[in-house]
Amino acid sequence: MAAIVARRGGRPVVVCEKTTDGGRKILISGGGRCNILPAELQPERFVTASAPHLARRMLRSWPLDHQREFFEHDAGIPLALETETAKWFPASHRARDVRDGLVALARREGVEFRFDTALTELNPADGRWLVRTSRGEIDAERVILATGGFSVPATGSDGLGLRVAAGLGHAIHETYPALTPLVAEPSVHAPLSGVSLDVRVRAKWQGRVTEAHGGFLFTHRGYSGPSILDVSHVLVRSRMAGGDPATVRVQWCGLDANAWQDALTSASGLVVNVVARQVPQRLAERLVTEASIPSGRLVADLRRTERLALVERLTACPLPWTGDEGYKKAEVTGGGVALDEVHPQTLESVRHPGLFVCGEMLDAFGPIGGFNFAWAWATGRLAGTAASR
Repeated sequence: MAAIVARRGGRPVVVCEKTTDGGRKILISGGGRCNILPAELQPERFVTASAPHLARRMLRSWPLDHQREFFEHDAGIPLALETETAKWFPASHRARDVRDGLVALARREGVEFRFDTALTELNPADGRWLVRTSRGEIDAERVILATGGFSVPATGSDGLGLRVAAGLGHAIHETYPALTPLVAEPSVHAPLSGVSLDVRVRAKWQGRVTEAHGGFLFTHRGYSGPSILDVSHVLVRSRMAGGDPATVRVQWCGLDANAWQDALTSASGLVVNVVARQVPQRLAERLVTEASIPSGRLVADLRRTERLALVERLTACPLPWTGDEGYKKAEVTGGGVALDEVHPQTLESVRHPGLFVCGEMLDAFGPIGGFNFAWAWATGRLAGTAASR
């Protein structure tokens, strides 16, 4: 995005790309379908250790409807709204069409791509930049760092840009894997692997509660799904800080404690069958067992202590966890270049004129659902526009 916009500003643009084809995170996103944008932009849901208003300002620099127009009319990628997930996908549901469409547009605009070309060194030189790569040197007037963070290293992300920025004197907020699955050792819920449902998750740490709702998936090693990924940064940071770890509790369906109290006093039949009307059968059986209720217990015979224990399991179930899947499966990198290290209207470095930073390198990320692509597109456009002036 930065290259396309910078080239449109009339400047010659060279993209140095470490991999053979580029855009590999696009290819794996959305299960290979690429959830290219959210249905609604929600800047307040972005996480940053910098001043939140800076992240909001950068994100709002390119309104969502303008981004959609760019993809459909400029890049020629028709989009389709999936209402049940509130995400925009390419109408073809092929992530490759997004990556290939952006590369093709860049080439039509005159951008030069150098694949299999890794950055090795970046030095300011008499008002310009000496860019050393694995395939020679480039003398550049302006440089845009859009190298991503550490997440999904198999796609080529190795944190190089962050190390370069730090070496040039920029303040880097501590980085960590964000939007990553959780691990429990021992995996007490491994027998539920494959069970999925919509839930509400609450993560609590240092007196603050972070909530998320949406899909939840039991895995062989722990837990995944959008609801877990969206709160995982709280748990990751608590583990990194040492001391008491964050706690996680889950409400397994839309019924709250009062609604479950009514259901478990007015219904008839087996307790496990009443619970299974709202959650998957295997999970219902597990929750009844964890509440120390015999599998054959009738609702009419349910003791008060048993009912209270079951209601707690249904509405505020403690989720045991011991770690996370790290950068290997993290959707994004938390932390990064402090937002006050760049000018918010241009993303030009406050320390080095002619150097611009955008995308995942910056200290901000959003929830699952296209938000981080919106951040990438908006900040890439901001940096590319300013760099071409």
